[in-house]
Amino acid sequence: MAFMDEYKAHVKEREALGVPPLPLSAKQTADLIEMIKAGEGDMAENIDLLRNRVSPGVDDAAYVKAAFLNDIAQEKIKVDGISPEEAVEMLGMMLGGYNVRPLIDALSSSNPAVVDAAVKALSHTLLVYDAFNDVEELYKAGNEAAKRVLESWANAEWFTSKPELPEKITVTVFKVPGETNTDDLSPASEAFTRSDIPLHANSMLAAKMDDPIGTIKKLKEKGHPVAYVGDVVGTGSSRKSGINSVQWHLGEDIPGVPNKRTGGIVIGGIIAPIFFATAEDSGALPLEMDVTKMETGDVIDIYPYEGKAEKNGEVIATFKLRPNTITDEVRAGGRIPLIIGRGLTKKAREVLGMGEPDFFLKPEQPADTGKGYTLAQKMVGKACGLPGVRPGMYVEPTMTTVGSQDTTGPMTRDEIKELAALGFNADFVLQSFCHTAAYPKPADIKMFHTLPDFIANRSGVALRPGDGVIHSWLNRMCLPDTVGTGADSHTRFPIGISFPGGSGIVAFAAVTGSMPLTMPESVLVRFKGEMQPGITLRDLVNAIPYYAIKAGDLTVEKKGKKNIFAGRILEIEGLPDLKVEQAFELSDASAERSAAACTVHLNKEPVIEYIKSNIVLLQSMIDAGYEDHRTLERRIKRMEEWLENPELMEADKDAEYAAVYEIDLNEITEPILACPNDPDDVATLTEVLADPKRPHIINEVFVGSCMTNIGHYRALGEVLKGEGQVPTRLWVVPPTRMDERQLQEDGYYAIFGAAGARTEIPGCSLCMGNQARVADNAVVFSTSTRNFDNRMGKGAQVYLGSAELAAVCAMLGYLPTKEEYLNIVPKKIGGKEADIYKYLNFNLIEDFAL
Repeated sequence: MAFMDEYKAHVKEREALGVPPLPLSAKQTADLIEMIKAGEGDMAENIDLLRNRVSPGVDDAAYVKAAFLNDIAQEKIKVDGISPEEAVEMLGMMLGGYNVRPLIDALSSSNPAVVDAAVKALSHTLLVYDAFNDVEELYKAGNEAAKRVLESWANAEWFTSKPELPEKITVTVFKVPGETNTDDLSPASEAFTRSDIPLHANSMLAAKMDDPIGTIKKLKEKGHPVAYVGDVVGTGSSRKSGINSVQWHLGEDIPGVPNKRTGGIVIGGIIAPIFFATAEDSGALPLEMDVTKMETGDVIDIYPYEGKAEKNGEVIATFKLRPNTITDEVRAGGRIPLIIGRGLTKKAREVLGMGEPDFFLKPEQPADTGKGYTLAQKMVGKACGLPGVRPGMYVEPTMTTVGSQDTTGPMTRDEIKELAALGFNADFVLQSFCHTAAYPKPADIKMFHTLPDFIANRSGVALRPGDGVIHSWLNRMCLPDTVGTGADSHTRFPIGISFPGGSGIVAFAAVTGSMPLTMPESVLVRFKGEMQPGITLRDLVNAIPYYAIKAGDLTVEKKGKKNIFAGRILEIEGLPDLKVEQAFELSDASAERSAAACTVHLNKEPVIEYIKSNIVLLQSMIDAGYEDHRTLERRIKRMEEWLENPELMEADKDAEYAAVYEIDLNEITEPILACPNDPDDVATLTEVLADPKRPHIINEVFVGSCMTNIGHYRALGEVLKGEGQVPTRLWVVPPTRMDERQLQEDGYYAIFGAAGARTEIPGCSLCMGNQARVADNAVVFSTSTRNFDNRMGKGAQVYLGSAELAAVCAMLGYLPTKEEYLNIVPKKIGGKEADIYKYLNFNLIEDFAL
């Protein structure tokens, strides 16, 4: 009874937090089983705990549970309260993994009730993987139960037995006006709790409004499901944890899956594309429509098939369901189970000699225009075995490179367990620890000790705390012209193309080696002319939204917001000789445009240089004991094969784009900044200083994030050299430990020290907002990726711009005029550019080793 006493104490602790208890651990499950065997305690309560409080899939506790239930099913042991057929029924709730072998064995039981229960359980189990072959072999050997299972799979009973999306859905509106970014739904400061969905969900909207959770509870008293409504919903990085929070408060329980929910309705004037896709994957129903006539407390009727929303009988908005398969996705419990289930049904029908199924909606495919393909369309086409793909085409490209970072890593781990996967089919999977390494909490330390082995044991590669930012590493592991994904919106390869997603789709991509994709349209940005003195690539990053605003295709106002880049692929041309590290500045920032992906057209010479350097880095990882070494060796081999014939794809001359912007570099003569607190709100330095509503004094300066490379820190050092201690609080955080070491060897850390800078271990630092923080209400100049409210510090007002301008702001304590800036930067770095902007080519560093 010691277990039960401890467990009930845990339940009370969690009740005080307003959340259910954690799922049972393997040891707790074993202790509970011993109580059940001995008939101790309340048997109904104990069996309910075993049924509903053990995580499914390949969780360690699931292994213990499955073994126990298998013993009952095989009648090796007898337990009061759990008959053999009931044990099989409980096995059927475990999704896949450790329960599959016992269920298949039960098909041959001498107990007809066990056989019937096993047929029913397997008929609704999708995650069988190679065990499908075992069922097929039993069928071919004449096992009638195996035949019934195959027939059920073939007839998609796992799908048809679920209710269809209703013709009419009545909901109560919970509206969050303006923009909801994922920091609002999943605060970075609480990132360490993201894998504990109920606990993390307590922080949803806490910094944005008063008592949001209490408001939702009151709205539920009206007796209808509550729908999340906003003008702009889901911008930012933490999509899966944001969706988890929304679903926890607005969704439905999943039998046999503790502390996770599905379903829910999200309505937005605009829903950020990756957030939309993550809602699809998770079984929610995302709808884009005009929300101006919806307010909190309104009861509205949604007619999904008719595409309209009514209030008091009046049509207040119209919409179109997208994709056209979304009703199937909701019915199946999400896009991921739908994809897996369709594949299982197809496979079973092939074994039984049946034709194509007609149970599922087929994705609408666009007509072929006969025109050429863009660079992105060719890359995705290559990953699908096609010459190219048209916008709107549904495909499942091969995922050559997959990234997972630490604030989503535990969620990805849990998703992998639920997918019942003990190995990865993606060619290369990388796990980092860049978001938590500098100031780890106890939960982070536990993750450092456990997650690397979990990843490596499945053939992935795990970095180490202190190595640095995932993107600065993962980019070096990419293969040209290939496709990948990552659970961070800044997974934007400078070579190849990446479509970032939530932790669920990243787990799916890692496990299966592919991902679902409805090909977006592309927007082309073409640079021309010559870079002007003092102008940096970061200024070109901000020039892209600047020119779109001038064209009327991007607005800062959230209500009725226009954003030409949202959900589209940003393709960049005109700077073919950039180093690959520089190209990443451009591709990285496509996340802030809410673009689905980005390509940068480069000549092959900088790519060859980059690949040669990266081969040495990967070999040094093997030498330093990084695992899985076989995966690293395989990637080296593929890089070497590319170098034997280093060809790169190019867009066709007659490729079609949703829009084309031409930016003349000769016209950009001063820095362009993103202003507080919106990465879309860009203005020139002169325009900022002319606006009295914008702060001009700078309190703190941050030089760090994946948007930086070693050249930025050398430029910072050159500007600060000989200037003494700066009047601002200056933060310096290199993206990788290789950058840190080289900067130390070059003497730049001495300069940073003389300036009074605060240096941290390589990683995300202030950019993420879950580590150290700037002072409350500080005005900050930052080189980081985004500047959402309260991300870097409570009430902070944050400008985003170049490291060169950051250096000047740090030195002066205010935003300089255009003339001040141009009087300092070109003089400080002029003539030294070749040495300052020299990138780390590991193959040219004598005796390089990690």
